[in-house]
Amino acid sequence: MDKMLYIAASGARQIMTAQAVNTQNIANGSTSGFQADLAAMRSMPVYGHGYPSRVFSSIQGIGVDSSKGSLQSTGRELDVAVSGEGWIAVQAPDGAEAYTRAGDLRISPSGLLETGAGYPVMGDGGPIIVPDSEKIEIGDDGTVSLLPLGQDPSTLAAIGRIKLVNPDPGMLTKGVDGLLRMQDGSIPEAASDVRLVSGALESSNVNLVRAMVTMIELARKFEAHIKLLDTARENDTASARIMNVS
Repeated sequence: MDKMLYIAASGARQIMTAQAVNTQNIANGSTSGFQADLAAMRSMPVYGHGYPSRVFSSIQGIGVDSSKGSLQSTGRELDVAVSGEGWIAVQAPDGAEAYTRAGDLRISPSGLLETGAGYPVMGDGGPIIVPDSEKIEIGDDGTVSLLPLGQDPSTLAAIGRIKLVNPDPGMLTKGVDGLLRMQDGSIPEAASDVRLVSGALESSNVNLVRAMVTMIELARKFEAHIKLLDTARENDTASARIMNVS
């Protein structure tokens, strides 16, 4: 009896975790540059005296789907999308360097070039500061150029270059803030082969149809585990009645 309870209860708990991950993906189906989370589970033995036949399910880890979303043209001068492999380096809230594919850039009131989520974009020597200007252009290599106030329209001055990196996706881990970091804490060098597409954004890589199907499948699996718990309770009640009759 306890085997059934243990397996059903632990399975239902992990299914709830998987459902939460899937729901998070669905909620970010329209978030630019969002990388879907992946939850993997496996069976684990229970160690200890008297438990060699017990198993339970455990979350193996929360991974990241590194597939690319589609490019959507916006025509906005501060919108950029990474073409192919690569990441945009930003400054995380803790001051460390992190990475994203969200290129919905803007200029903060203090003049910092930052993402739509408010993370400063990193350049060669730190966050990029943009002076007042009439026009801003971002080249395919990440170079940020601007037209100073009152200058001839043909005069563009480069003020910095967005740091673009291309580490192995398997070496990246995703934080609760949605940013990716190197698992070993290292900082990769800027990659010269990463290119940007100006005036476009990368859509979320979440397949909403697949995510909705997964949500239904997980809900049905959870119901099956709950039914097992109900069956175990009914069997326990029936056994107690037999003992009372005896």
